[in-house]
Amino acid sequence: MLRRMIDNRLRLLILQHPHERREPLSTAASITETLARARLVVGLSWPNLARALGAAADPRRWAVLYLGSAQPAALAPGDEIIALGRGGEPIADPRGVLRRLDGVVLIDGNWSQAKTLWWRNPWLLKLQRLILNPEQPARLGRLRREPRREALSTIEAAALVLRHAEAGPQAAEALLAALDRLMAEASGSRAAPAAAEPD
Repeated sequence: MLRRMIDNRLRLLILQHPHERREPLSTAASITETLARARLVVGLSWPNLARALGAAADPRRWAVLYLGSAQPAALAPGDEIIALGRGGEPIADPRGVLRRLDGVVLIDGNWSQAKTLWWRNPWLLKLQRLILNPEQPARLGRLRREPRREALSTIEAAALVLRHAEAGPQAAEALLAALDRLMAEASGSRAAPAAAEPD
């Protein structure tokens, strides 16, 4: 069944580690199948934002979901999205920051792979940093263990950002529906009985 793509305002750029592509529960491809303004690139490094995006881009109008060691609940309790200033301090109006952005970069891979992508792409340091502090634990955590409480699958992270950045809920809801379908397929394949061995 063909689904209509959602015409999101905020562009998403997903940098995917090559090994993550082989993961059965990888969610990045579902984002690009759901949203009109999402791009997935696979690799380890790109010289700059424009090259990764495949189009001209002003780094001052882009953000990256930051992978630092900050404890988001301690930084800004109750805020699901925290925007950091240059010194690592929370910015008082993260919604204002989100409204001014053209796009957000998401890093797709396990914790070690994500750190590799972060350090191999120093241009990410020029982007506004956002930290997620979700109220709910990762949905995908039922099928895959997450390393930290605030860790979400890439599709859940995208949905959380879009829920706060878009005028309406359509983009976020479409991503979570795509995740639910992916999880149902994964659960079904795990629950399927193995074929009987011939005598």
